[in-house]
Amino acid sequence: MKKLLSLCLALSLLAGCVSFAAAEGGSEIYMRNYPVYACEVDVKTTKDWPLFFTADADDMPFIDLEELADLVNVMENQVYNKPDFKLTYAHEGSVFTLTRENGFWMKVDFSNGTITFNDYNAFVQKPDHQSLLDMLSFSGYNESGEAELFQRDARASYDRYGDSMLVDLEEYGIPYMMDQDRGYIPLQTANDFVVSGLTARSFLFNSQAVFFAGTNDLFNNNENKYTPLGDLYYAAAPAERSQLFADFGAAELALMLDCQYGLKKKHNFDTFVHTFWEIGFDEPLSSVSAADADRALYSFIGYYLDDLHSGFGLLSWMAGRDTKLEGGYGPSSRLSDNQEEQYKDLRKSMLGENAEGYLEVGNTAYITFDHFESNYSAASYYQAKANGDRLDDTIGLMIYAHQQVTRENSPVENVVIDLSCNTGGDADAALFVISWILGEAEVSVEDSFTGAQSTMVYRADVNMDRVFNEMDALKNKRVYCLISPVSFSCGNLVPAVCKANQAVTLIGRTSGGGACVVQPVSTAWGSTFNISGNSRLSFRKNGSFYDIDEGIAPDVYISRLETLYDRQKLTDLINSLP
Repeated sequence: MKKLLSLCLALSLLAGCVSFAAAEGGSEIYMRNYPVYACEVDVKTTKDWPLFFTADADDMPFIDLEELADLVNVMENQVYNKPDFKLTYAHEGSVFTLTRENGFWMKVDFSNGTITFNDYNAFVQKPDHQSLLDMLSFSGYNESGEAELFQRDARASYDRYGDSMLVDLEEYGIPYMMDQDRGYIPLQTANDFVVSGLTARSFLFNSQAVFFAGTNDLFNNNENKYTPLGDLYYAAAPAERSQLFADFGAAELALMLDCQYGLKKKHNFDTFVHTFWEIGFDEPLSSVSAADADRALYSFIGYYLDDLHSGFGLLSWMAGRDTKLEGGYGPSSRLSDNQEEQYKDLRKSMLGENAEGYLEVGNTAYITFDHFESNYSAASYYQAKANGDRLDDTIGLMIYAHQQVTRENSPVENVVIDLSCNTGGDADAALFVISWILGEAEVSVEDSFTGAQSTMVYRADVNMDRVFNEMDALKNKRVYCLISPVSFSCGNLVPAVCKANQAVTLIGRTSGGGACVVQPVSTAWGSTFNISGNSRLSFRKNGSFYDIDEGIAPDVYISRLETLYDRQKLTDLINSLP
């Protein structure tokens, strides 16, 4: 039976405005306090935080809106060290308002079950960002006010604000509660429309505590094991969901994806409620078994989203971390993995186990890296420069390459950025590379939820003199970029910006695409995953925005792939180009 089309009926016992003091025949509502762990097992808030439950669904937590504002302030001010961030709370009648220090707000109207944002992008904007859709995480200044690593050029940037947005909780059957001067929404609704957009983490509840965390806080990929915080999260015994909580979890998931999934139109999804029903995933997603729900979500992301940016993270505590997941591997993922293996095996056979990050062949410098990484603080790069050290990430490689290319009596006339096996990574590192190649990085972003558009211009201090000028860019050099179907996400962004600028020659095969910024999210029952978020990377031409999801075609097509990794042959080819 396909149940999700009638979720409003399934949730009718909770949906709507419920009096805190249970009315005759109503469900009892009660409060419990829980410790809140922030990212690490030994970092805990000084007080326990209250959550609210009903007797009909004692596993589904609600949060008081004033307590939500206080809790988010603690995370932003103390965990993220953003003292200028402030979320204030107010209410008048049935309307409760959370307002940012920048004046933008979110209103929850308990008389009709709606959440309204006068500007959602500005409401979740980082305090030190100068653009609605700013991609850079480095602030650009150190504690002494000196310029540091990056500079945002606000005068050359462009912002077009999006529409005010209304989220209809009633339409999805999302419950909410009010008690005179207090308003309560589900904790997961707060995650989906406040917390994840601001912090890229969620408040995960495991019946014993609240965890401000994401996948990487709970599981260490480098060591392939759970962190101490992850062990604590899974210390709670697996449990079945109440039916009301299960139905809510499926409905909230559909609502979040309808608003936040950046490729919804490209996938021809009308609504996710309807999509789940069409493919028969409505029943497992609303099953009392969290393991069944996680299996369904895992398969849905792999088979039906199948966009390479979206990926399942960690199982819910309710399912238990030992639940087996199978399938969830769509044709795009299989093709991408096969192509990555093909290109890397070919490169290995010609250039050895590890291709050199910087290599000169005659008059041509080759710079090769497979991921964009910025692993250090901005101050670390300046200290390394002063010590004559080379840091082992993308920004460190670019700084070293600039020193070599521009050294006295350098033979380098051509610079080749090899992104043929680059699957993406850190946006800051990508902006540094673009700035070095072009002198400045002009990146456009469009929001699929609100319609907002931004073009931001960045510059990088590549020569580490704290001055942003032409000495930080490649001058009087011919620049080339090697691309392939493996070149994805930021590995696609860099050639896209270069192509739009027409200052770089692209060599190889059409890149792999990937337009959306990755958004970490969670489910109401406590699993974590990533989606292609609502911020879509684009380029601007004739005043219009065009996203880059389909990839970028090369200027010089290479039919024999061996040519990409035969550095002498490729050098000869480059020198023969007009």
